[in-house]
Amino acid sequence: QVQLVESGGGLVQPGGSLRLSCAASGTIFSSYAMGWYRQAPGNQRELVADISSGGNTNYSDAVKGRFTISRDNAKNTVYLQMNSLKPEDTAVYYCNARHIIRKRMYWGQGTQVTVSS
Repeated sequence: QVQLVESGGGLVQPGGSLRLSCAASGTIFSSYAMGWYRQAPGNQRELVADISSGGNTNYSDAVKGRFTISRDNAKNTVYLQMNSLKPEDTAVYYCNARHIIRKRMYWGQGTQVTVSS
């Protein structure tokens, strides 16, 4: 089974930056599209950004221009660089992997990001 472990969350002040990492194990990483989702209390889990196995990226309007998703297939890791953070970015951020052929999806345990003074 594919295992995803997020790290890098924490408390940051508005305008600050944070870098999330998601390490995958038990899989051929390049066979998966990867994504970051987030969920705030009372809200539905929403897509933040994703990246295809070929490197194509997609961002939600809320984070476009501020966040950057990237992947390092050699390290089986996907990253989310978050800049110019706003309080409304506060949420639990989840890593997602989707097999490009089988379409099965896997989720990490989530990491809390809190943007506050």
